[in-house]
Amino acid sequence: MKELATWGRKSKFKYRGSIENGTTIIYGKGYSIIVTKEQYISLLNHFRGKTVDAGTSRTDAPQGSVGKWLQINVTKTAIASYVCPILIVEGYAEGIGKSQLKFRRE
Repeated sequence: MKELATWGRKSKFKYRGSIENGTTIIYGKGYSIIVTKEQYISLLNHFRGKTVDAGTSRTDAPQGSVGKWLQINVTKTAIASYVCPILIVEGYAEGIGKSQLKFRRE
């Protein structure tokens, strides 16, 4: 199991698995959520080569952001604060400033 800081770096979370195989994200007081490999593939295809907002707001993720995409396609729970750091550490995107992600082209 790996431990990372959330997008805002105010807390930590754990996850197991990988983007290639799907992840189980453990956060808060033992809550967990699964993001499947198919969901990651869809997310990566949607954002390929783009620079977009991470969209980590728990209440108002901007249209076109990773957070909004996750809320529409994976879960209503705001999980961008966890998924974005996973995308970065696994090499699929890089953080730009405090609020954006730049996705790889391939």
